Amino acid sequence: MKVSIIQTHLHWENPEKNREHFSVLLESLTEQSDLIVLPEMFTTGFSMKPEKIAEKTNGPTLAWLKQKAMEKKAVITGSVAVEDSGKYYNRLFWVRPDGEFDTYDKRHLFRLAKEDEHYTAGTKKIIEKIGNWNICPLICYDLRFPIWSRNSFTANNDESQGKWQYDVLVYVANWPEVRSHAWKSLLVARAIENQCYVVGLNRIGKDGNEYNHTGDSVVINPRGEIISRTKANEESVETISLDKNYLTDFIKIFPVGLDADRFELR
Repeated sequence: MKVSIIQTHLHWENPEKNREHFSVLLESLTEQSDLIVLPEMFTTGFSMKPEKIAEKTNGPTLAWLKQKAMEKKAVITGSVAVEDSGKYYNRLFWVRPDGEFDTYDKRHLFRLAKEDEHYTAGTKKIIEKIGNWNICPLICYDLRFPIWSRNSFTANNDESQGKWQYDVLVYVANWPEVRSHAWKSLLVARAIENQCYVVGLNRIGKDGNEYNHTGDSVVINPRGEIISRTKANEESVETISLDKNYLTDFIKIFPVGLDADRFELR
């Protein structure tokens, strides 16, 4: 599977300008991809003014995502501020080339920015499929909570082997430079502990609150090794190939899932 990560600055609280900007960046993506990843709140930046920036689920950004997914013949994902039934959500869209889509609402709202005072938390994860890959998309602050991110393992009847719930964990983010060490460290930890590929896509540049973002976007293999080349502070469109055989072979060699704790999340 080929994954494209688009690391760039965002225009503060300006959806139309951001859609135009990402349209240009998507045009530069000439290599065929299966999954294209955009940042958290990619149309506005991490704004706590949902009454100003939020759009309906079936608003112009979803229409744009459907058009781009069809043009690029790839799944496109990223999060947007959305108003739904009188509540505001930091909502990730997972849009397929045929126009069908699923959504995930950010579970962990960043109280230091008072996100919890403006947006409503989600309650359910989603697991998506591209070919024979299972993918779990999450949003920014979710990264700090290993139980929510945790891969679940189902053993076969003889418990000699089994299967993880997902193969790839995706985080879209507006993670500021001041906490970049945590971003880089936790992404590696999630790959190792969940025996999966991890895609971490973050923005660059200053936002409307003057917080700087260095990006540090990465793709990490299940051994915790970075396999992407995107550099901090640079606008970049990069496509990385994920190897399912590599993942499967590693799990067979090192079947830690057989010893994993069984748990129920409430």
